[in-house]
Amino acid sequence: MEIVQVVGLGLLAMVLAVILREFRPELAIQVSIVAGVVMILLVINYVVNVVQVVTEISVDAGMNIVYLQSLLRIVGIAYLAEFGAQVCRDAGEGSIAAKIDFAAKVIILVIAIPIVLAVIESIMQLIP
Repeated sequence: MEIVQVVGLGLLAMVLAVILREFRPELAIQVSIVAGVVMILLVINYVVNVVQVVTEISVDAGMNIVYLQSLLRIVGIAYLAEFGAQVCRDAGEGSIAAKIDFAAKVIILVIAIPIVLAVIESIMQLIP
């Protein structure tokens, strides 16, 4: 039932931010940031559980843990960058949000290189 809390908090923060934006725009942004952080904290246990299950399955399957760590880092970077970019967009700073998105894509590309190389090596082994 955490979704009810998340949606309720989101709607409450939205109404409060809309009201505050007229009189104190700087507080409206702070309300958005705090609401976002609280929402993340409400669902963080689900994320931890998913990571544990995926880790157990990968270990049981004999998968190289380095690839799993890379994938989890990529997902974490994507979520964090999206959160930061959305905060910037809420504050009216679309250009900064675009730069956050770009930086996240570059970092993800660098982290993904070992995975891409492993896939290419696997394909090369299948080709006679």
